[in-house]
Amino acid sequence: MIYHGWEVFDTKTMNSYLEWDMFKNSSFSKFMIYAGKGAELVGGIFLLFGLFTRIALLVLIGTLAYIAFFVGHGKIWYEDQYPFLFVLLFLVLFFTGPGKFSLDYKLFGNKKS
Repeated sequence: MIYHGWEVFDTKTMNSYLEWDMFKNSSFSKFMIYAGKGAELVGGIFLLFGLFTRIALLVLIGTLAYIAFFVGHGKIWYEDQYPFLFVLLFLVLFFTGPGKFSLDYKLFGNKKS
């Protein structure tokens, strides 16, 4: 996710997203694109360290579900399968929770016991 979110710092790439038909007629398309890429970057960083894991996963699930179903028009088995696969993976991580090596575990302890 960090790799995909890092595009927020590349103006040329971000402006190319504004050329997509989905974003051409929207008045707040630039905000949507930067918010999505920012969510990917920040969510990926939180996942890397295992900090606020479930909150980061909820943000990423929402972002990538929007990409899969609205930007990709719901073609989850054809062209736009990667965002949907990320949604499925993040759902698995959401329900399993952070592991023993996460900052969540170190800071907040094991709540299951």
